[in-house]
Amino acid sequence: MAEIERMAERFVIDMLKADNIPVFLPGETEYERSVANANLLYRFTRPACVVQPKNVGHVQTIVKEAKARNVPITIKCGGHSYAGFSTTDKGISLDLLNMNRVKIDVQSNTVTLQGGALWGHAYKQLVNNRMNGFIINGGRCPTVGVGGFLLGGGLGPFTRSFGMGCDTLKEITIVTADGNKVTAKDTDNPDSPKGKLFWALCGAGGGNFGVVVEFKMYLQKLSNKDGSVVAGRYTWFPKSDKERMNKTKDKLMDKFMDTMNDFYATRWPDQVTIDTSWICDLKETSSELAVRFLVYYDGIKKDFEKLIVDKLGADKAENGGGELAEQLTRRTMSEKSTRFLHETLVSQWSEETIKAFPTDPTFKLYSSFVFKNDLERIKKITSIIREEMAVFKSRFAGESGLLQVTWIHSGGKASRKDRSASAFRWRDGVYQTYIMLDWKEKWMEGEMRAFLKAFKDKLRPFSIMSRAAFINFPDAVLSSGTAERTYYGNNTKNLRLVKQQWDPDNFFKWKQGIKLPQTAEKTPAKAKRRSKTSAASLIPAEAFNAFNMSPGASSASLGAGNAFNINALGAPERDDDRRDGLVDGDAVSSDDEYPVNEQELTDELATEQWETFTLPPARSLVNLGSRGVLGLTDLGF
Repeated sequence: MAEIERMAERFVIDMLKADNIPVFLPGETEYERSVANANLLYRFTRPACVVQPKNVGHVQTIVKEAKARNVPITIKCGGHSYAGFSTTDKGISLDLLNMNRVKIDVQSNTVTLQGGALWGHAYKQLVNNRMNGFIINGGRCPTVGVGGFLLGGGLGPFTRSFGMGCDTLKEITIVTADGNKVTAKDTDNPDSPKGKLFWALCGAGGGNFGVVVEFKMYLQKLSNKDGSVVAGRYTWFPKSDKERMNKTKDKLMDKFMDTMNDFYATRWPDQVTIDTSWICDLKETSSELAVRFLVYYDGIKKDFEKLIVDKLGADKAENGGGELAEQLTRRTMSEKSTRFLHETLVSQWSEETIKAFPTDPTFKLYSSFVFKNDLERIKKITSIIREEMAVFKSRFAGESGLLQVTWIHSGGKASRKDRSASAFRWRDGVYQTYIMLDWKEKWMEGEMRAFLKAFKDKLRPFSIMSRAAFINFPDAVLSSGTAERTYYGNNTKNLRLVKQQWDPDNFFKWKQGIKLPQTAEKTPAKAKRRSKTSAASLIPAEAFNAFNMSPGASSASLGAGNAFNINALGAPERDDDRRDGLVDGDAVSSDDEYPVNEQELTDELATEQWETFTLPPARSLVNLGSRGVLGLTDLGF
C-alpha cells in the first residue's frame, strides 16, 4: 500500500510540474523553508512535496490531480496552527505563500485578500495609504495567515467593536473538492447551497470544504473622528508578603486575586478590549507569577481614563506594580490607527510573534476554553490557575520552561448574534482562553503532557457546556468526534450536511475535520461517489435547520424521506449554565469517544516520523531567514 501511495504521489508531482506549477521536493530550499516549524513536536514532519500555486487555476489543477489519485492535500497559509494541522508527513503540502495580494477599494468600502495573505500584508496597505480610522477586522499578530484566522471565526483586537472577523466577510471564493471555483456571499439565500457553504466557512472552514483562495471583507471605521486608537501594555509582577512577614496568610496576593477577579467580572463597553496573560516562567524568581495586560480602545484617551477609574478605581492594591487602574491609564497612549497597526500591535504581541519563528524552536502544547464572566465562576477559574502555576514551579524547579494562560477578551458585538448564526458557535463567551506550555528538553514531554491533562481537567467544567473550545486554539489530542462537539457544539449536525453537499467523498479529510453524516459514512464507497453530480443538489432547508429547532419539535416534521437522525448528537444545548459550570440537558453525544491517554502520546509522532526522515543537504539550509514563517522585516514592519 505504501508503495502504491508513493507512486501516486510521484505521478501527481510530475503532472503538476508539467503544468509549470511550482513544486519543491525534500532538500530544495523552498521546501525546507516551507516545512520548518517553530514547534519541535513536529520537527520531523515532511510531506512528499510542497506546492506553491501562483493563481486560482493552479489550485484547481492541484485539487483535481490529487483527488483523481487519492493523494491527500494539507493546506497551509500562515503555518501558525497550534496543533500542527498546517503540517503533514504525507501527500501534498499546498502552501499558499505566493497568493498574498491585498487590494482596498474605498469606493465599495471593501478589502480583497488572497488566501495566502498574512495580516501584515493587509495592515501594510492601510499604513502605506495612511488610512487612519479604517480597520480591517483581522488578527493581532501580523504574521498570522488571513485564511486560518477568518475560517476559524477570527478573534481580533476589535472583535468587541465590530464582531468576529467572519462577521465582516462579504464574499469567500473557494476551490471545492471537484476542482470548481465557487464564490459564496453573505447575500446568498441562507437555505441555498452557497448560502449554507458561506455559513459553514464562517467558523468551520479550515481544511473542511476546499481551498479558500480569496476573501472580500467590509472595511470598518473607528468611532472617534481623528482615527486614533488608545493602546498600551502593562506587566504586573504581584509581590507576596507571606515569606517576608512569616505569615500563613498572604494579604498582598489575596488582594491581587480579588483585583483580578473583579477585573474579569467587569462588564466592559464594546469599545474596550483588554487581553491578559498569566505567566509562570521558571526563570522568574522575584514573583509568584505575572499578568500581562494588552489594551485596545476605540475612543479617546480622556474617555478611556474615566472608564478605567470608574470600573477599577476602587481597587487600592499597592502591590508590586501599583494600583491597576493607575498603571493601565499611565501605560496607554492615543495614536493614529496606522501607527498602532505598524508599531504598537507588533510590540504588544512580540513574545508570541517570536515564538512563531522556527529560528529558535521549542516544544509547545496547547488547550483552550471558553469562559463566561460571572464572579463565582471567575473566582474558581483564577484560583485553579494560581494553584497550578505553583505546582508547575515546584514540579519543574531548576528547569527551563514557561506556563502561560492567555485570556482573549471577546464578546461585545460578536455576542449579539445567535449561536447558530454562523459555524463559529461560542459567541457568548467573554473570554476565549488558552493554556500554553513551552519547554526545550525533549525528555520533559511526558511530564508536560501529564501536567496539562490534570490542569485542563480542572478547568474544563467551567468552560461553556463544560467542553467548549476555540478551533483557532486547538487541542491536538482531541479525537475527531469529540473535537467537532468541542469546537462547534450543536452546529455540528448542520456542518456535516454541508460537508456531504460539497465534499461527498470526504477528500478534504484531517484529524479534527468535519465528518460526513453518519448515514453517509455507512454507505458503500461506490454508492456515495458523486463526482459527476453537481454540488448544488439540494438538501431540504428543513433538514439543514433541524438541529436548531425547538425542543418540542420532532423528526416527523422533517418528512418521511429525511434519513438524518436529528438527535444523533445529543440533546439541544441550553444557554442557562448552572453555577457549577455544568449545563442541564447537555447529553453526551454518541460521537464522543473514550478519553485519550495523553502520556502515551509522548514522543510517538517523532518516533514514527523518524523512521522515514532524511536529513536535508546543508546547502538547502543556507539563508533561510525566518524559515517558513515570514518575518516582520519581510512584511515591512
